[in-house]
Amino acid sequence: MPAACDSVLEDIEDIVSAEDLKPHDRQFVRKNVFPKVRKRSSQKNIQTDDDPPSDSIIPGAQKIWIRTWGCSHNNSDGEYMAGQLAAYGYKITDNSAEADLWLLNSCTVKNPAEDHFRNSIKKAQEGKKKVVLAGCVPQAQPRQDYLKGLSIIGVQQIDRVVEVVEETIKGHSVRLLGQKKDNGKRLGGARLDLPKIRKNPLIEIISINTGCLNACTYCKTKHARGDLASYPVEELVDRAKQSFQEGVCEIWLTSEDTGAYGRDIGTDLPTLLWKLVEAIPEGAMLRLGMTNPPYILEHLEEMAKILNHPRVYAFLHIPVQSASDSVLMDMKREYCVADFKQVVDFLKEKVPGITIATDIICGFPGETDEDFQETMKLVEQYRFPSLFINQFYPRPGTPAAKMHQVPAAVKKQRTKDLSQLFHSYNPYDHKVGERQRVLVTEESFDSNYYVAHNPFYEQVLVPKDPPLMGKMVEVNIYEAGKHFMKGQPVSDARVYTASITKPLAKGEVSGLTEEFRHAPRNGTNWKAHPSADIPVKTPLSSWMALQLPWQQEGGGLKILSVSLALLAVLVMFYYGGMKTEL
Repeated sequence: MPAACDSVLEDIEDIVSAEDLKPHDRQFVRKNVFPKVRKRSSQKNIQTDDDPPSDSIIPGAQKIWIRTWGCSHNNSDGEYMAGQLAAYGYKITDNSAEADLWLLNSCTVKNPAEDHFRNSIKKAQEGKKKVVLAGCVPQAQPRQDYLKGLSIIGVQQIDRVVEVVEETIKGHSVRLLGQKKDNGKRLGGARLDLPKIRKNPLIEIISINTGCLNACTYCKTKHARGDLASYPVEELVDRAKQSFQEGVCEIWLTSEDTGAYGRDIGTDLPTLLWKLVEAIPEGAMLRLGMTNPPYILEHLEEMAKILNHPRVYAFLHIPVQSASDSVLMDMKREYCVADFKQVVDFLKEKVPGITIATDIICGFPGETDEDFQETMKLVEQYRFPSLFINQFYPRPGTPAAKMHQVPAAVKKQRTKDLSQLFHSYNPYDHKVGERQRVLVTEESFDSNYYVAHNPFYEQVLVPKDPPLMGKMVEVNIYEAGKHFMKGQPVSDARVYTASITKPLAKGEVSGLTEEFRHAPRNGTNWKAHPSADIPVKTPLSSWMALQLPWQQEGGGLKILSVSLALLAVLVMFYYGGMKTEL
């Protein structure tokens, strides 16, 4: 008997014998057809009216609530993300309950900040809100259990927040954690000319660099922000000029370490500051951010000159963390107490009245009672008017977390003792009766006063008189507290209007260049960025959804694929036998 494969088929129709039923006959042989009901194994596949399919959602029509924790750098990132989302049609709301999506911008410096972040994620999920995570926590540890399945926008990817939000609203999980590079060299981050919504329309926060050159054993931020990467001087000056043209009257320079600025691109902080000073209009002010002692030591002479400039606040934040050299060595702070004192003493001599703010960590692993007493003596000696006291919290993944810990009760007591010392003196009592020039920029927390700052960046509360906002005025100091003074405007004094133009309204988007003014309002067709660590589906804007398939990118290939699939189905149906279920 010949094998089946011995016969040669000339055509596919040779498979069908003359006795076989033809498709037409087969259709009418089926006298009774009964519908078959498929039982669903779970309810999760059932679409409800409250959870429409992703292809029925129009991105850009939703409300977004943004919450930011942490430093001014993180606040600037939050402002940029809000601006981009608003520029593309999303509504930024202050009401978390009415929001469709929560954008949570986290801080990893302390355990309590991360706890608040974690609790907010849980609350969002309980309220069936879409969630996008940002900031240092997910950047440093994206694989934590409570972050699983959630979208993440990395600290250097904030210019792609629209993409991530759009895909999250559609029900997808997206993670962009890559670094921005140019020819292999790490960049400072996203562009500085992106749209933003300033929390305070009068204050512009400019990040001059990201990351740092240190490797402090307690620091988790380093895991997120990485090594030093500075923005070019020209870009920073352009950003400052743009801000003044939008009504800003005060600029804050921020970074993880402003003193290290420029070391990676062949420049330095004084060079940047002199360029910025030239761009500051009369009546506006510049405030410097935090700098560590090692990098400011090289520029003390120039920094003193800059801090004496009338349009620069005589203020500098220099964290000491501890007055014990052995503790500083365990922290890997790369300076000793004598270095810190040299910086402070020099600036106090050359910049009369300067405000020096500092940070202290209480209860770092290995800190003895003698070590802590050295810190107490330092505070007693300098009587810092602004002192940030932090009880040590071991951050997961840091070397300090593996060190021998100081008992919790001891840490708590040392924090209490230092706080009592700090509150035992009043740094502003001797200023009552002075006449000071102040810049009014915000409203007090209790809404009873306007908040202004004098040339030393000391807080002065003034009457809540709307014409004063954004103005530089002279006041007579009539009262002093621990953290503030109160001043009464002098009636015959000159009032300076710092802004070149009228400030933007609160919530208004700044930096809307031609590129963004003519962009689609309800989404974007941006391409996936080469620095993305995970491929992202290109978002579709509503206008693209209205295009014909062959007008879209790759449309011809899609049409060909669909046509071939339909042809195959027709052939199977005609020749034998495609089984269907009704």
